[in-house]
Amino acid sequence: MDPPSGGTLLVWLRLRGTRPPGSVMIFVFGDCELDPSRFELRRSGAVQSVEPQVFDVLVMLLRERHRVMTRDELLDAVWGSRFVSESTLTSRVKAARRAIGDDGASQRLIRTVRGRGYQFVGEVSTTGAGSPSAPSRPEQRIRFCTTSDDVRLAYATSGDGPPLVKAANWLSHLDYDGESPVWRHWMVELSRRFRLVRYDERGCGLSDWEVPRFSFDAWVDDLETVVDAAGLDRFPLLGISQGAPVAIAFAVRHPDRVSRLVLLGGFAVGRRKRAATNEELDLVEARIGLTRVAWGRPDATYRQMFAARFMPEGSQEEWKIFDELQQRSTSPANAWRFLNEFADIDVADLAPKVTAPTLVLCSRREPDNMFEQSRRLAGLIPDSRLVPLDSANHLLPERDPAWRHFLAEVDAFLPTAAAAGADDAAVASDVERPDT
Repeated sequence: MDPPSGGTLLVWLRLRGTRPPGSVMIFVFGDCELDPSRFELRRSGAVQSVEPQVFDVLVMLLRERHRVMTRDELLDAVWGSRFVSESTLTSRVKAARRAIGDDGASQRLIRTVRGRGYQFVGEVSTTGAGSPSAPSRPEQRIRFCTTSDDVRLAYATSGDGPPLVKAANWLSHLDYDGESPVWRHWMVELSRRFRLVRYDERGCGLSDWEVPRFSFDAWVDDLETVVDAAGLDRFPLLGISQGAPVAIAFAVRHPDRVSRLVLLGGFAVGRRKRAATNEELDLVEARIGLTRVAWGRPDATYRQMFAARFMPEGSQEEWKIFDELQQRSTSPANAWRFLNEFADIDVADLAPKVTAPTLVLCSRREPDNMFEQSRRLAGLIPDSRLVPLDSANHLLPERDPAWRHFLAEVDAFLPTAAAAGADDAAVASDVERPDT
């Protein structure tokens, strides 16, 4: 059956979501291989670092190499409803040529058709993808525990290595996370290395949504409840986004229980607290207020503001996937409560009291000067090391080269099942106790 035409074709060919039957394949041309299922461009066997839109342009041109793709088609397919100029497309085509060993003068592989668009003219062969487009979700065991203020929290364990506890951060759903490309690769890779313990914070995912207490102290108490229920005595702790200050507070409260800290995209002071001008404060309040009135609307335009800030280098399809996670994770009322509380977080006085060795990572091009917040954390926490990641994304997609950099740093910093050091002997020896 022939593919649909016109605008439907562009949806059908969308790069980051469900692909048409038979479209998951590796394109081989010259000394290059492009694998859409792994978001990889390899040249002479070496993986090339390319921006997401550059990769998308290459895939579109390869899939539609039998014809000239107009500029409008490429702009619609790669950028969707986001307004970008033709010069943006031109720069991405130039970068694509450079990545595959082509140039605008010779045009051996990508031909410019003046006034129309572009066509891939190199000789191409295809093979089956070397790996499935989506790794299978690891088996997990979901349990529940109850806090001192009678809130039921859902927590899950997966993997068989030494434990790693992930402090909860906004927008998670223990059951859906294994399906969503936002968190699936996190589950897969961390469960390969550790016995991963994660949980949905109060008001989110499988945990209770109607809760009496919504505060930073409650989130720290919840982490304590979960690790007690899981039977963990001493363990490394991972904090992402607002999970980082929660992890810091827990590590100060229980220095004997936290062996090491890994903080990604964290901050010491919330947006309201760190606003330096009235204009900055007005912007903070406007974003929080907008959440109250727009989160639950059928039109995803308002929620895309959050997708754009969490994954500014994401594709349109990745934004849609992130929006699905937002809607499944929490209610509009709780989304407002979360953001309102995040804005007042302040662990600047607690951070210098952390005694665990700490790895601080952050994407250096994150919006809202988030890298400066992580830099500040690294300056406050003794025995810490700052690692800048070459990305603008707050949550690292699987195809982002910064994701592999993050994993490499974690591998070097934390003990794994293969090599648990004497410093963390207690970590590997803990025993999971049954719920009471």
